[in-house]
Amino acid sequence: MVSAGDFRNGITVDIDGTVFQIIEFQHVKPGKGAAFVRTKLKNVKNGGVVEKTFRPTEKFPAARIDRADMQYLYNDGELYYFMDGETYEQIALAADVIGDALKFVKENEVCKICSINGSVFAVEPPMFVVLEITNTEPGFKGDTATGATKPATVETGALVYVPLFVNQGERIRIDTRTGEYLSRE
Repeated sequence: MVSAGDFRNGITVDIDGTVFQIIEFQHVKPGKGAAFVRTKLKNVKNGGVVEKTFRPTEKFPAARIDRADMQYLYNDGELYYFMDGETYEQIALAADVIGDALKFVKENEVCKICSINGSVFAVEPPMFVVLEITNTEPGFKGDTATGATKPATVETGALVYVPLFVNQGERIRIDTRTGEYLSRE
């Protein structure tokens, strides 16, 4: 059990059957009345953020989020299939669980599957991936004064903005959290 007085950023707690991660907390001691804890909580299943206040003595059960490395196998149109590299056990996840997480992930890459009590709620792609550019317009000479970018399609079908000197067929490094171009490989 975690009391509200012991809240810290990043802790996950179960409040009324819903798992929340603490984003921000503040202990408030007003001149009159009892102290309280003001928090910003993120629902780990749907990503929604709520603000709540608690008495410092309130207690909540700690929620444990399990993160397992699994290899992304393929997508059959409706389901995405993942395999545990140690036990070779496969699981299938629906597109609503995946969201945009696999936008930059190729088949056979390892992702983290996040679950609570065996129920998968999210997929975390690797932080950085290297992908080949399949389509982009050629850059124009002399148009480099402002660090201009152009759209490029990578092999997974995602759109990335790259500098003008990057050409079709080159391999680039992408930050999957922001979708930004980092460097050429």
